Amino acid sequence: MPLEIERKFLVTGDAWRTRASRVVDMAQAYLNDLATLDAGAMNVSVRVRIQGSEAFLNMKSRELGTTRQEFDYPIPVEDARALLALAVGGRIEKRRHYVEVAGRTFEVDEFLGDNAGLVVAELELEDAEAAFERPDWLGEEVTHDARYYNLALASHPYSTW
Repeated sequence: MPLEIERKFLVTGDAWRTRASRVVDMAQAYLNDLATLDAGAMNVSVRVRIQGSEAFLNMKSRELGTTRQEFDYPIPVEDARALLALAVGGRIEKRRHYVEVAGRTFEVDEFLGDNAGLVVAELELEDAEAAFERPDWLGEEVTHDARYYNLALASHPYSTW
């Protein structure tokens, strides 16, 4: 069973920008909504994402925290566009910056549209307690704050907080 072990942080300042090795534009949306998950009617979020010239269908278990089941499958971009049109809630648009720090890759998501102004860094780890170097631009940890999950941002954008 594929597991995602990830910690999520707010980002402070712009010092990370000069360390980004590449940037990928992303558009994603969900085929189920936050209310359905919160009500317990579903145990998985279903997302379609176009990132650069690739597209993926992704499912994540609904646990809050560092470790969740995750299934990610490549799909044709045309299929992804059709699925985006069927999505519920809002669409997430962001630029993902890949930032190397001490042999680890932080994925710094700079949100656009209704979530503009929000910048979050995610770090995938081999273990929930794994040690990592913490750069000074890494702010408060929000791993356990559901408001910062992309599914929540699609339903309740940062601009409405």
